[in-house]
Amino acid sequence: MMLSLQRASAFLILFLVAFLPPPQCAQDPGMVHYIYQRFRVLEQGLEKCTEATRAYIQDFQEFSKNISALLGRCQTYTSEYKSAVHNLALRVERAQREVDYLEYLREEDGCRESEDKTLAEELVQEAEEEKMIRTLLNANLEGLKYLLSQLHGCDNMLMGIKSLKIVKKTTDTDGSWMKDAVSDSPKVYFFIGSRGNTFWEFANIRAFVEDSTKPAPRKLILTQSWQGTGQVIYKGFLFFHNQGTPNEIIKYNLQKRTVEDRMLLPGGAGRALVYQHSPSTYIDLAVDEHGLWAIHSGPGIQGHLVITKIEPGTLGVEHSWDTPCRSQDAEASFLLCGVLYVVYSSGGHGPHRINCVYDPLGTINEEDLPKLFFPRRPRSHSMIHYNPRDKQLYAWNDGNQIIYKVQTKRKQPLE
Repeated sequence: MMLSLQRASAFLILFLVAFLPPPQCAQDPGMVHYIYQRFRVLEQGLEKCTEATRAYIQDFQEFSKNISALLGRCQTYTSEYKSAVHNLALRVERAQREVDYLEYLREEDGCRESEDKTLAEELVQEAEEEKMIRTLLNANLEGLKYLLSQLHGCDNMLMGIKSLKIVKKTTDTDGSWMKDAVSDSPKVYFFIGSRGNTFWEFANIRAFVEDSTKPAPRKLILTQSWQGTGQVIYKGFLFFHNQGTPNEIIKYNLQKRTVEDRMLLPGGAGRALVYQHSPSTYIDLAVDEHGLWAIHSGPGIQGHLVITKIEPGTLGVEHSWDTPCRSQDAEASFLLCGVLYVVYSSGGHGPHRINCVYDPLGTINEEDLPKLFFPRRPRSHSMIHYNPRDKQLYAWNDGNQIIYKVQTKRKQPLE
């Protein structure tokens, strides 16, 4: 600003010099005095302009400081306002809960009054309800007897693991692979990881082993994601634990690529891990000669496994058994001829051994059971599933897709 004023003064002086009188008039004392007075007036005006400019600059600086202080206070007030609004929202929510509770108490009092009025009617209905319950219990008992008679149809028991064959190697530590447990389809299904909604369908085992073999695998995308490594293929349907739910089982039609049905497993299923060394599997589905099963932990039996027989057509629960097999140190399990075999390992490493066998019918004599070991592997199994059609175990261990051949014999009749 000062530089601009100096330039303006110089320009004004040059302008006045240009209009000075000729040299012959320059010696006139009156003219000289006049010019001197004009210069004095001009200098005074410039000084006043300079002082006004300085005052303006000072006022502007003070104004900027005041604005900055006000902005800081505004931010503080904004934070306090947000905190007050949040506290108010919490109070409103708390008040709403109290109002709901009071309404609940009022409805409960109304229900009690209604119960007093209809007590006589309920007493009359109790006899009919008791009769219905007895009828249902008899029906369930008959169904259980039928189920047990069906389980008697297969009398083989596991005697040993004959051999190991590594079919394929991948870099994924968790996953599952399988074939349809019932149909004659040669297709192989490949699930990578412990959760997701995408899996692969290979035309046969050769196409699965050799990536260059045609036809190329088909990529299938589910509308829901699976959880864990307990999915199975049974009669053209994929059964899996729906991710994000504790106990929902999805039945997916592989041909139509649609969800066919769904069910909720009872008894607290899915609230705890099935196996200690499989930290992503809460429900492990299995298939044997008798059909579809679910293996899970029960809430009231101290970490013991529960096996539930499922009717695959209607997804109805046929029966559940509490087993003595614990989930601690367990890594996988499978069913063969209606008998549960649980694989354990110490610290998730070998040796991998079957330490618990549970037969719902009690037809296996413990003295007839040999020591059942799997070949030593560096890590615990992500999954072990029995395929009743080809009598083999399909397993996943440390990125390796493995087939175990098994040795069985007929159960010895108990005396």
